[in-house]
Amino acid sequence: MTATAPPVLDEPAVGASDGPGPSPQRRPRRRPIAAFSAWVRGGGVATLVMFLPLLLTFGYFAWWPILKSLILAFQSTDLINEPTWVGLRNFERVLADPLLWTAAGNTVWFAVLALLIGFPLPILMAMVMAELRRTRQISSVLVYLPVIIPPVVSVLLWKQFYDPSASGLFNTVLGWFGLGPVGWLQDPALAMPSIVIQATWATAGTATIIYLAALMSIQAELYDAAEVDGASILQRTWHVTLPQLRSVILLMLLLQIIGTMQVFTDPFVMTGGGPENRTVTLLMLVYNYAFLSGDFGKATALSLLLALVLSVVSAIYLRLTRKWSES
Repeated sequence: MTATAPPVLDEPAVGASDGPGPSPQRRPRRRPIAAFSAWVRGGGVATLVMFLPLLLTFGYFAWWPILKSLILAFQSTDLINEPTWVGLRNFERVLADPLLWTAAGNTVWFAVLALLIGFPLPILMAMVMAELRRTRQISSVLVYLPVIIPPVVSVLLWKQFYDPSASGLFNTVLGWFGLGPVGWLQDPALAMPSIVIQATWATAGTATIIYLAALMSIQAELYDAAEVDGASILQRTWHVTLPQLRSVILLMLLLQIIGTMQVFTDPFVMTGGGPENRTVTLLMLVYNYAFLSGDFGKATALSLLLALVLSVVSAIYLRLTRKWSES
């Protein structure tokens, strides 16, 4: 018998993978010229031409004033005479103003009261409206109606309600119970809460509609399963409704913090900053610098400081709530 030679095994190619799958292949890089040609052939130029008027308009009316303010904050100017470069002097003058810290404290106090009074109210109203099937549309219109009223008109209307005399609307109601009259806007302790109540009435409709739309998107099967398990209304609200609204609540909370820190119209029209500077806010101080003192450089410096603080607060807030919003 002749001996048979053992079969020759093919040696693996150099660089081949030991695993059972095919060896990965690198995707060839597209050259910049080829990528640009593909972008042009795909209609990129036409898209850019279509968007160019919008970009120019937005840049001129939005970004250019911001860039202009960055320069204005380092100048001393009344927007009439030739500006002079003063460097950081405007910021030093703002920080040295004793009224700054009063305005900052009042602004923070307004934001805290708005969160305590005005933030949970739209959520509760949206939950109640979600249970109304026949009158949901009418209730939505009634809730959103205060938002349609111009802000100044709304403030002047409530200023009449807060009339300190016995004939004022709120004092008349208190008189039915043998109370009052109360100087709502004249009392240093009641002025800011009174403004917060008016601001909540004027702006809660928008947040309510947003929460209502989010509630309508929650699957009914979740409530059915919770009801089968014997969960009460409070338990269904805590374990089903609020977790489903988590991302919306976190976003609305950030927007309310930013909005309340920029309050101006309500205290300016209603109290003018009084009594005893208890309702002076940061934006009112900016207004005083610019239009009463004529120092637009100082006003711009305070505006930039406020924008910087809000940017830092927003970044910290988004950092802390990232896991909660994604879970």
